[in-house]
Amino acid sequence: MDIEIKPDLVLDVGTQYYSRLDIDGFADMMKDPSYCYKFYWLEAIVNLICDGIEVATFDDVIDEMIANAWYTVTEFHIHLSSVIKGNICDGLERAVRKLETLAKDELNSQSSELEIKNAIKKYNAGIRSEKTQLTGMVPYRALAGFFNNVDGNTPLKWDSAPWMTEYIRHFNTAYNKLPYTLSDKSRLQKEVFFDKDWAQMIRDNAPTILGWIQYEKIKWLQTINPDVPNLVYKLVPGDKVRKLDHVRKLWNGIIEISKDPILDVFNHKPMVKGAYDIDHFIPWTFVMNDELWNLMPMDSSLNSKKNNNLPNWNLFFGGFADNQFLMYEMTRKHDQIRKLFDDCYKDNLHSTWAINELYNVEHTKSEFADILEKNMHPIYESAKRQGYREWKYGA
Repeated sequence: MDIEIKPDLVLDVGTQYYSRLDIDGFADMMKDPSYCYKFYWLEAIVNLICDGIEVATFDDVIDEMIANAWYTVTEFHIHLSSVIKGNICDGLERAVRKLETLAKDELNSQSSELEIKNAIKKYNAGIRSEKTQLTGMVPYRALAGFFNNVDGNTPLKWDSAPWMTEYIRHFNTAYNKLPYTLSDKSRLQKEVFFDKDWAQMIRDNAPTILGWIQYEKIKWLQTINPDVPNLVYKLVPGDKVRKLDHVRKLWNGIIEISKDPILDVFNHKPMVKGAYDIDHFIPWTFVMNDELWNLMPMDSSLNSKKNNNLPNWNLFFGGFADNQFLMYEMTRKHDQIRKLFDDCYKDNLHSTWAINELYNVEHTKSEFADILEKNMHPIYESAKRQGYREWKYGA
């Protein structure tokens, strides 16, 4: 039997446990969140159940949450909830950032789940307060939809963990089966007992449920991070396929026939054909694309130093714009360079403003730089607001 929870979530709920499960209550587990960690709480529970875990502590669930949020927060500087006057409101984000600081010599944004969980154990004392704060509300409020469906008139004491623990136990017995109940232990040692029927349903529908959680999480995060492009690609590690071959051929052609040397934006040394990197002025991890207007030839020895940082705009944008204008001029003067430029359309030329306003209209050097700055600077400032650091060559 198919039970439709909402248009984007359809579960295959078998008859062996359907009559005992409140599917509408389950659908409400992510309704009206106040913070993003509500999504990560349910995601962690699904993952633990799929691993065959029947009983977990709050400590276990929160460790799973930290590992799941690690990549999004550290690699892409995504905020999980609001930032007010520079203060991070989301407890899970604070826990990730604290662990990042404590384990700076052992972890990076690409660390594996096992490495992250090992670091959590090592530095557990240092992040205990952040983890404890996460136990205060979400384990109880995540079940609010179940309570409202049956017992909506009972005033709930959300700020009392002992009262809520007992109420959950009473509700589970008197009304309906909940996905989990809780032990009487306190804070991080409190146990989560997963109901066997709910666990079976979750395992049977895990891909659909996890996809639903990701969808709801993306909607929340895009609201919190309105200036961040391509956020859908910034939740889990993926293949970083860079499509730079045509751009490299273009710059090789320019370097080969240019009468004047093509200078590195940072150290001003001449580029040598085949002996340089193609890099993004605004980091790839923010823009998540390989658009030609954001790419530059760069001394290979400096690329790793620049890393995932923003070049100081005042120091380096002028040189970057000069190289972009030189490329633009070469495409208009040399047919072989124009052909190499046209080859970039498939992978590196999709922005309408760049195609129609920048590259295919006759400009003076200052006009070209003004259009480039008008379109790039807001993206640069958005990345800066997200927490990307500025980089100064030689500093």
